[in-house]
Amino acid sequence: MRLVLLTLTAALALTGCDSGTVPSPAERQQGEVEQQAVAANAVELRSEGLAAGAEAFFFAAGQAEVEAALAKALGAKLRTGSFNECGAGPMTFTDFSGGLTAHFQEGRLVGWNWHLAQDGDLPGSGTVKLAGDVQLGSPRSAVQAAPGYAPVEGSTLGEEFALGDRIGGFVEADKVGMLYAGTQCFFR
Repeated sequence: MRLVLLTLTAALALTGCDSGTVPSPAERQQGEVEQQAVAANAVELRSEGLAAGAEAFFFAAGQAEVEAALAKALGAKLRTGSFNECGAGPMTFTDFSGGLTAHFQEGRLVGWNWHLAQDGDLPGSGTVKLAGDVQLGSPRSAVQAAPGYAPVEGSTLGEEFALGDRIGGFVEADKVGMLYAGTQCFFR
């Protein structure tokens, strides 16, 4: 009887240790580390600014901080330059891999645009995405079905659209070729 009770107790103890589909603490920690690594290499573009890794920046955030966070997420900046004849006033820009350009005025983030690759662009080392379903390269039908979609009538820049009152973009060859928010240096 004692042997049966000991065997039954051992079997129950082993069964109690099997968590089935629940990951062990080590597996959970590894998953969290992997999720953090993915998030660290991700930039989410937002109507009021952007998030790079775990840091979020509203328009008006400091240029040095924004550039450092973007470089950490996407790799070193590709190029910088300035628009001295911009209608909104002089503006500087910084390009990153993945087609992301950040715009600054007087050392503050004022806008961004996300565009198809240009000459000299490197493939993205991180992920750039827009909050929501519409992304760079989305088909025209997805943009037209998006909440807040409205064509910009009479645009001299091409087939332009708005997503609500803070995000805009362009359709090129039936796909989204650029998305933008904040201050831009478009000559209309």
